[in-house]
Amino acid sequence: MACKERSALIEKLGVFLENKEQLAPVAARIMAYAILKGKVGTTFEDLVVDLCASKSTISTHLNHLQHLKKIEYFTKPGDRKKYFIIKKDTILISIDKMVESWNLERELHIEVRDYKEKVNKLGMLDEEEQFDLEFHEDYLQYLEEATNSILRLRSRIIERTSN
Repeated sequence: MACKERSALIEKLGVFLENKEQLAPVAARIMAYAILKGKVGTTFEDLVVDLCASKSTISTHLNHLQHLKKIEYFTKPGDRKKYFIIKKDTILISIDKMVESWNLERELHIEVRDYKEKVNKLGMLDEEEQFDLEFHEDYLQYLEEATNSILRLRSRIIERTSN
């Protein structure tokens, strides 16, 4: 892949991670870079050169990402360099947060739906003003299907990493 294309993808993925993970811009680009390097890992020197950032900036953000348990490093025999990679359970933690958020959202939608259903049954509103509950039913079904789908993915990830 051309260097220009990789840089554009690092930037695009970095912006996404910056928002999704609530990271500083350089930290997000470090993660994006590590994702694109894969199991090979990336060195401190590569990050400084390729991300055009100072040594102190890269060092600060690497330490922060390690503290957040988003990246880790390994070393190679006879090589003094550290090779940084995305921590294997980062995606699992992200999935768990997503499922937790969807479960909270589901509970809230059930409460809202039940309230609207109760108001409709009590006849507090004219017939044309009554709540349409179809949206809630559709949305609750969506949340259930999305949750089940992401949990299946989570299981497959665990299965692959345990082999």
